Amino acid sequence: MAHTDSPASAGFDRVGRGDLGYSPKQVEKFMEQARAYLEDPSAPPVTSHQVRTVSFDAVRGGFDASEVDAALDRLEDAFARRERDELIETSGEEAWLREIGRLAGVLRGRLLRPEGERFRRPTSPKAPSYSTQDVDELCVRLLDYLERGSPMSADEVRTAVFRTVTGKDGYEETQVDAFLDRVVELMSSID
Repeated sequence: MAHTDSPASAGFDRVGRGDLGYSPKQVEKFMEQARAYLEDPSAPPVTSHQVRTVSFDAVRGGFDASEVDAALDRLEDAFARRERDELIETSGEEAWLREIGRLAGVLRGRLLRPEGERFRRPTSPKAPSYSTQDVDELCVRLLDYLERGSPMSADEVRTAVFRTVTGKDGYEETQVDAFLDRVVELMSSID
């Protein structure tokens, strides 16, 4: 059963004593750094990329991972908006549009590859991999988003779940994950 600690615990519920959650010490340290930069731009910077890629150790009785992940998603969006606004303020809207166009072009190139050929296959025949069908279905939706403006949110990409297959029957997980991180980066800077 989860319980909430004092306000000093960053406001996250803890999992049961025997269950694994995120290290409260690590979460609180990172959230404090992020909060400081949000409140004072002269504080040591935290980027949307850092928020997207941060990881915490799993400890017994730690913070509820789903709560922390949801907070990180909101924080990433806030930093992406700030980064967009700062780029526009310092370099103009044209610079922001060029950056968006460059990233969209890179992503679009992979999305236009034929189904079943968008990502690498794992080198080990027993390695877990993502179902090519599941990933390709998301890629079709992403291409519709980029080319036709079909509605889609960064949260839909963040929470996408793919069936696990073995070896060369699927796409290499790390390459798909890295690509989806870039998609989220693009979507966060547009929205």
